[in-house]
Amino acid sequence: MNVELVPWDAPEAAALRSGQRREIAERYGTPDSEPGTPPSAADIAVFAVVRDGAGRAVGCGGLRDLGEGAGEVKRMYVLPEHRGSGAAAVLLDALEGWARDRGWKCLRLETGDRQPDAVRFYTRSGYTHVPAFGAYADSPGSLCFERTL
Repeated sequence: MNVELVPWDAPEAAALRSGQRREIAERYGTPDSEPGTPPSAADIAVFAVVRDGAGRAVGCGGLRDLGEGAGEVKRMYVLPEHRGSGAAAVLLDALEGWARDRGWKCLRLETGDRQPDAVRFYTRSGYTHVPAFGAYADSPGSLCFERTL
């Protein structure tokens, strides 16, 4: 597997983000469960896809600059049929590397209480539960995590 930086509006990236939003809508029973400002080309520092051995984009993720040496992982997603393949770990490792290259000292993220699989993945990856930050502070069901880089 390899990770490639792509433009926010690249067709593969857009398709993966759409899949992520559909899955979240199914889990939460609403098409809009995201507190705060959704990520966009204007506020994402990097966006990447992870490709399988055949070159197919099977996952995506991006980084938003939070200022003061911190970033946020946004739109992290792996196609269901590729979960457990290592794609998410390869992608997260690359995102953390790009964050370090920018001089960021930590990464934060938000997931929800109906995503126990994501919670397990992030805690196994060294992220610790922290108080909800930013737009998530008043959002019931938001679970926030952080990792010092």
